[in-house]
Amino acid sequence: MKITPFTHFHIALGAKMTEFAGFYMPIEYTGINEEHLTVRRAAGVFDVSHMGEFLVKGPHALAFLQKMTTNDVAALPLGKAQYSCFPNGRGGIVDDLLVYRLDKENYLLVVNAANIEKDWNWCMQNNTENAELVNISEQVAQLAVQGPKATQILQKLTPVRLSEIPYYSFAIGKFAGVEPVLLSNTGYTGAGGFELYFRPDCADTVWNAIFEAGADEGIRPIGLGARDTLRLEMGYCLYGNDIDDTTSPIEAGLGWITKFVEGKNFIDRPLLEKQKREGVTRKLVRFELTERGIPRHGYPIVNNENKPVGQVTSGTMLPDSKKGIGMGYVATEYAQPGTKIYIQIRNKNLEAIVRK
Repeated sequence: MKITPFTHFHIALGAKMTEFAGFYMPIEYTGINEEHLTVRRAAGVFDVSHMGEFLVKGPHALAFLQKMTTNDVAALPLGKAQYSCFPNGRGGIVDDLLVYRLDKENYLLVVNAANIEKDWNWCMQNNTENAELVNISEQVAQLAVQGPKATQILQKLTPVRLSEIPYYSFAIGKFAGVEPVLLSNTGYTGAGGFELYFRPDCADTVWNAIFEAGADEGIRPIGLGARDTLRLEMGYCLYGNDIDDTTSPIEAGLGWITKFVEGKNFIDRPLLEKQKREGVTRKLVRFELTERGIPRHGYPIVNNENKPVGQVTSGTMLPDSKKGIGMGYVATEYAQPGTKIYIQIRNKNLEAIVRK
């Protein structure tokens, strides 16, 4: 297994460690519920150095990205990021990713850890524009500092005015005496905060500075377990669960990142345009159980006549409300918010309501 520049901290803190996407990663420190609530109420630090980073550079970078991704990279200003995905040529999704515009002809792609090799190969195979591609995944450490107190904690460590960086925007500057650090107002929790990108050899300096600055505000390290429950509470997709090579962006409710603008002839455009125009037979929905239970990946979804209408892709029980929530694909007629569906849990059908 690979390790991150922060693995020694996780072990010293007594984290429950496991393999994730080929990396030795912390699942939890003090407990998923406690860590989830820490991020919602104060601030938490996630080691996300396992994520992949590619640079796309040169005069052909934009043309390459316009072909490879569904979102409109031409509309991306300097200093901004956008959420997007790679269509796979068969109507499915190779991966979802973030695209950062660093300067006029220089972009940073941030991809999922489990898909680094897959995504890199996909990009290389399809680079008929001869854009300059560089895989810098091994040269980047990344921490996500999330929660309502994250910005005030981080502001102690940088001259960059964090409150002036809009959502899905970034700045590059000095942080905890380290530079350059990319400070991105993005995250996977919905709790606010920043994702920080920097050189791995500065990892100890950055980690220690953040925890020292946030000691009085109750900052805590957070594992992948709470990262999953936090993103689920927000309804954010997880690649491999809610989206994959068999799901289309239109089915997954990602039409908002699928831009059919003039001149953008991205992979799968005709197929996805047809789906947008004619509709799809299934859709990804978010649901909430009205009875006590925990929906899990793979559980059947049925209607009130016990007929199969879909399948759960992700699920959990929220630590504060103790409500079971989840996501899953259902036949389109069951996708409207307010619709009753039933989750089969150990041969019992538990009622759930589709939520926005």
